Amino acid sequence: MANIGIFVGTMYGNSLLVAEEAQAILEAQGHTAKVYEDPEAAQWEGNKGNYALVVTSTTGQGDLPDSIAPLFHYLRDTIGYQPELRYGVIALGDSTYSHFCGGGKKFDALLQEQGAQRIGEVLLIDASEDPEPESVSNPWVEQWASLLK
Repeated sequence: MANIGIFVGTMYGNSLLVAEEAQAILEAQGHTAKVYEDPEAAQWEGNKGNYALVVTSTTGQGDLPDSIAPLFHYLRDTIGYQPELRYGVIALGDSTYSHFCGGGKKFDALLQEQGAQRIGEVLLIDASEDPEPESVSNPWVEQWASLLK
C-alpha cells in the first residue's frame, strides 16, 4: 500500500475538511496518509519517495493561500527537478472569480515543470455549484486511491 502526504492550503477551512475526508478514505483502503495543515519544506522533504496530494483553495486574486504559499515558493526556488514525485491535486475555487482554482492550477503547473508524474486528473471543485466540496472530492479520492501502487 502507498504512503501519502496530504499538503493543505486553506483560507476558510474547506480544503482542510476535504483533506481530512481524503485521509479517512485512503486509510480505509489500506494506505497510510498524513495531513499537513500548514505544510513546511521539511515535511515535503520527509515525504520523498511517497505520494503527495495537494489540496488547496484559491484567493480571490487566483493566488495560493498563505498557509501553503511558502511551500510553493520553496519548491519553485529550491527544489527544481523532482521526477520521482508522484502526486495528485484537488483545487477548490469559485467560478464567479476570473482565476477559478488558480492556486491548484499553479501548483500542478509547477510540479509538471519539475518533471513530477501526476496521477489522475486535477480535480477542480466549484464552490458556486458544490457548497459541500467533500461531496465531489470523496468519489475522486476513492478513484485516485485505486491508481496508487
